Amino acid sequence: MAAPGPGEYFSVGSRVSCLTCLGQRLQGEVLAFDYPSKMLTLKCPSSSAKPHLSDVILVNLAYVSDVDVINDRSETPPPLASLNISKLASRARTEKEDKLSQAYAISAGVSAEGQQLFQTIHKTIKDCKWQEKNIIVMDDVVISPPYQVENCRGKEGSALSHIRKIVEKHLKDVESQKCVPRTPGQHTQKDSSLSS
Repeated sequence: MAAPGPGEYFSVGSRVSCLTCLGQRLQGEVLAFDYPSKMLTLKCPSSSAKPHLSDVILVNLAYVSDVDVINDRSETPPPLASLNISKLASRARTEKEDKLSQAYAISAGVSAEGQQLFQTIHKTIKDCKWQEKNIIVMDDVVISPPYQVENCRGKEGSALSHIRKIVEKHLKDVESQKCVPRTPGQHTQKDSSLSS
């Protein structure tokens, strides 16, 4: 592969504007450019209109009809921020465990209500897992189907009492969501992900 010619590369820190094949005009600061794959990473103003946030957009230049360099940055860009690799690895491991737990619940035939309750508990108490169709919290409390307050078993004490309160609140929240009528334009997060 030949070395990139003039106008075939973008300096980090430069501001560019490009027109996608969908007619969308993107403008932002170049964060990265990979010549072999023709992928351009742009830092653009936040779509949420919050001033302290930015959107990062990956642009495949194969699907761009026009690219203009607004201002080219010739000086060396500032050094990249250091990454906490152990923290990133820990976060990736935790996310993987969460996804495997969700996959297990689905494959075990756990009801949607059980999966929702598990997610609710897991937000506040990370030490919860599946044992067949039962939810085990802190190795002390077992919640069995149909996942009601009376299905919480364990040694009487603060842990069992706390879990029962979480289950009771979760059930009230679910019930109140069922009672709230939605307007036709209103979508839940689940509705949005299904339509994508």
